[in-house]
Amino acid sequence: MRSLKQAAYIREMDQDAKAFIIYRDMITPGQYEDFYRSQQDDPGVFLTKGDVVGVTEASDKGVSLDIDNTLLGDQIQLNADLVVLATGQVPSVLDGESVLNLEYRQGPELPELKHGYPDSHFICFPYETRRTGIFAAGTVRKPMDANFSKRDATGAALKAIQAAEMSDLGKRVHPRSGDMTYMDIFFNRCTDCKRCTEECPFGALNENDKGTPLPFPARCRACGTCMGACPERCISFPDFSIQSVGDMIKAIEIPDEYDEKPRVIAFVCENDAGPAFDLLALNRTRLNPYVRYIPVRCLGSFNLVFVSDSLSVGFDGILALGCKHGDDYQCHFVKGSELCNERLGKVQETISRLALESERVQQYEISMNDSEKLPKILNDFLEEMDTYGPNPFKGM
Repeated sequence: MRSLKQAAYIREMDQDAKAFIIYRDMITPGQYEDFYRSQQDDPGVFLTKGDVVGVTEASDKGVSLDIDNTLLGDQIQLNADLVVLATGQVPSVLDGESVLNLEYRQGPELPELKHGYPDSHFICFPYETRRTGIFAAGTVRKPMDANFSKRDATGAALKAIQAAEMSDLGKRVHPRSGDMTYMDIFFNRCTDCKRCTEECPFGALNENDKGTPLPFPARCRACGTCMGACPERCISFPDFSIQSVGDMIKAIEIPDEYDEKPRVIAFVCENDAGPAFDLLALNRTRLNPYVRYIPVRCLGSFNLVFVSDSLSVGFDGILALGCKHGDDYQCHFVKGSELCNERLGKVQETISRLALESERVQQYEISMNDSEKLPKILNDFLEEMDTYGPNPFKGM
């Protein structure tokens, strides 16, 4: 935007002047797209995507530029009287000192994304950072101009007001709006392994010198990641626990070995995969009848005990259906899908050592707009399980 504006200034001052804009990315959000088009239509403004690979002094004391990777596909050369480097916005750092001085085991500042901006859910909760009650707005959150910053600040302020009102009632704001449950740790069984403190994406668990978790309930967002991480199964919530999920698994009736098989159990994230199934139901889409579903708060709450329980009751395959993970993650709890993927990788190795096909346990990334893909995913998975045959660990 700044480059387009400066080009417009030059053209207004001198109609004979020419402006060349060499860009890697051209971002003109919203109504600024009209301004971009107006500059495209100006015969005195030349725009091309490319990389400036050389800048040298020309014979006429001007500047010569070599430009590669252009839209034309060839290297081109431009001669100009003045070269201006358009710098992008970057987060500011105050001499390396912390501005917030937070007391979290992960550090005194907000966790950052790869470009140095605060890490938050970029789709559903753009203002909320991974530090509960601290909101990012304007150019603190991402590059934007003054008008967008004002609107962004308004949205963040409204979220902060909502958070204050809900916390006064003892309720959560997001993503489990209205939830009043908090983690409960049975310390008599805790082995101080520190998995819960290390995996919690919101710093709701610090630790003492021995590694014993120190809960901070006000930071907790009830995702259950700590519950999924705990090998001793000593973390639970009043309405969501390893025991309650295990009871659901064991309550499902499994037919005889060669009767109506294979059978598959799917653990479904309530934020994306769950609504995707709801959309299928609204459209009256028929699904394979040999799959049973158990909702979980997040795939981060998926404990490996669920795998052993499912295999012991006789399920032939296990699916974990949740949000996209990676650089452009869509997990409401930031790391839930990623952590589940890591855990399942470890359990697949164990299953392989037991001479059982590791492909019997798989994870799929499902967003709400992927609902039409689900029937094929389920059918393909069941066909694959059929080739492996019945689960030999039933009853073990």
